[in-house]
Amino acid sequence: MRHHSKIRTLGRTRSQRRDLLRSLANSLIKHGRITTTQAKAKELRPYVEKMVTKAKSNDDNKLATKRLLLSRLNNEDAVKKLESDIGPRYKDRDGGYTRILKLPRRSSDGAEMAIIEFV
Repeated sequence: MRHHSKIRTLGRTRSQRRDLLRSLANSLIKHGRITTTQAKAKELRPYVEKMVTKAKSNDDNKLATKRLLLSRLNNEDAVKKLESDIGPRYKDRDGGYTRILKLPRRSSDGAEMAIIEFV
């Protein structure tokens, strides 16, 4: 039984899972909306929302925030977009920056699909 196991392993090791979330986060920040499986979208949501919260409250220690976001995303273009565009857009919002919309199952393997996008 998987009591108190919050992390979905997604059938991957820890490093593979970290790289997958990093890649999905970069794509979401770059395009604003991506299509993926429901399990991946549900894992991606808190990962991205914590970064948006950091990006919008970067007034007091901007350099430390930028370095933290760079370590999480490993992509300078995504960090610049997060700080200049996405963070200020949600300045007056206290959370809930993304939404997950369910799609029909994938025909090849029957996986539950979803769209995750910024609100």
